[in-house]
Amino acid sequence: MIEQLLFIPVLIFSIVVHECAHGIAALRAGDPTAKLMGRITLNPLPHIDPIGSILLPGLLILTNSSFLFGWAKPVPVNPANFRDRRRDEIRVSFAGPFSNLVLSLLFLLLTILIILLYKFLGLPDSSLRLYYSVLRSGIIINLVLAFFNLIPVPPLDGSHILENLLPYSYRQFFYAIRPYGFFILLLIIMTPLANLFFWPVRVLWGLYSSIIGLFL
Repeated sequence: MIEQLLFIPVLIFSIVVHECAHGIAALRAGDPTAKLMGRITLNPLPHIDPIGSILLPGLLILTNSSFLFGWAKPVPVNPANFRDRRRDEIRVSFAGPFSNLVLSLLFLLLTILIILLYKFLGLPDSSLRLYYSVLRSGIIINLVLAFFNLIPVPPLDGSHILENLLPYSYRQFFYAIRPYGFFILLLIIMTPLANLFFWPVRVLWGLYSSIIGLFL
């Protein structure tokens, strides 16, 4: 249970970095809205959503769910301030998932560093378990966050990316399905469709596990 409770800070940190990345990318594109509203900060308080950041992860842990997930308050963005609206919407939307991919690599490197430190100091492997478990969860959480948010269903980042990559006439499709986005996501998660969107998570986790195995 202690190990599971430690997953929540890792999850919150990961989603805060995700939202900050959106805000930083928007600022660089000419939109200061997130900065003016104090949302470009690693302080979790401005980002925490009571349901997505605390209640849902807590319930998943208490029910021993094999799937840990959550979200933060979306960073406010005003695309009207972008220098190149279509290009910058893609960049701002991709910034969040990209930050999680970077975090997954950092957690991988930290895991390897901790393993090497324990071996160098001759510490017992039993004391490594807690650190390894939390760092391992950091890798998985960030891979899931990255590829979940790339699903092209509103309001996820993937929908904004695809919407701006397709010809303008296709935007009506996204406008039409936007009110039903939550239900479409539930359908995806609860059916084999999830395997289609999460196969990169399994592939990358397999690769990361192989790399970690070289140092164990």
